[in-house]
Amino acid sequence: MVYTLLCFRKSRATENNSFAWLGLYLLLCTLYIAPWMVGFAGWYDNQPYRDILLYTPTNYSWMLGPVMFVYVQSLLNPSYRFSRKEWWHFLPGAIYLLFHLLFFITDKLILTQPFFLSAEVDPDYTDYSLYPGMISMVIYFLLTLRYYRLYQKLMVQLVSFADLLLFKWVRNFLYGFLGFILITITFTILGAVFGFYYTGSWWYYLAFALIYYYIAITGYSNATETHIAFQANLLTYRPALILQPSSATNHIIEIDFIEIEPREATAFEPDFPLEEWKEKIEQAIDTEKGYEDPDLNLMKLSKQLGTNPSLLSKIINQGFRKNFNDFINGYRIEAVLQKLNAREQEKHTLLSLAYECGFNSKATFNRAFRKYAGLSPKEWIEKNAS
Repeated sequence: MVYTLLCFRKSRATENNSFAWLGLYLLLCTLYIAPWMVGFAGWYDNQPYRDILLYTPTNYSWMLGPVMFVYVQSLLNPSYRFSRKEWWHFLPGAIYLLFHLLFFITDKLILTQPFFLSAEVDPDYTDYSLYPGMISMVIYFLLTLRYYRLYQKLMVQLVSFADLLLFKWVRNFLYGFLGFILITITFTILGAVFGFYYTGSWWYYLAFALIYYYIAITGYSNATETHIAFQANLLTYRPALILQPSSATNHIIEIDFIEIEPREATAFEPDFPLEEWKEKIEQAIDTEKGYEDPDLNLMKLSKQLGTNPSLLSKIINQGFRKNFNDFINGYRIEAVLQKLNAREQEKHTLLSLAYECGFNSKATFNRAFRKYAGLSPKEWIEKNAS
């Protein structure tokens, strides 16, 4: 609950909706684990606490998946806004809440005696509540994973610092959610086979709590932001529409369509001056040292060359057989290698040399160096020390 409130406060302070969605996710997780905890405090054995637990909805597995899906979209895409047409994602959860309200009104206000819950079995832990909720979480996990994969493929086509925007936190968040699904399935099977009493689920809730706390702490401390807005189709690998705020208004304007999977792009016409365009690009990047700009992206370079991002992306992918991120970082690594061959690392730190050549983080530099040279920077220096 502390991290739930912190996330809501941070969302308000930073005007970042992703923290509000994370706060809602943590709140649903809190409600999920609360009945088991207070159950050990004797609430299921004493009134009026028993009725509070029976009639209060706490198993929000119907909503965890949609909230996760919206959270990841709001985190990765600055243009994303939750719209009215997306409320259908929460329709099953709303129906679940209405059923609980119907149980309470019928039993407590109309009949004044148990009817729907005459067996005094918590409806949150019946099969009709648990299994469909689990199916919902699996479906939304796959949708969210698909969205993240599309985002990854798009970023390497747009920026030269993709590693900073690939959001390890989102990957780890998805791992955590998948872990929650797997332990739930595992303990459901074990419970069906061995007939666990509620005390036997202690290990399940311990594992859930560890995942839950990791998501709360790491998600709250996540500081990575992306400023590249886009629209992508989840059902196909169609081109993604790149968006940009207009300089004259606050509206979002369309920039261009970028191929997410450039290998599927159509080839150039035979009379297209591909070699001429390759020379222009090499002039801007190599001769004029455009790679030294740590914030270089496809839109900036296309504006410099007087063309559109879609055409430039296609030229780089088909002409140089590389995505934009690898293409620019290749020049940066070559510049670093020139400095290492000149033994400049004896006068300056390796990281300062990387920054001079356009890298803006140690992790990005190390990963690009290993991918390009097959060795880590330290291994390369040791190998070429003589």
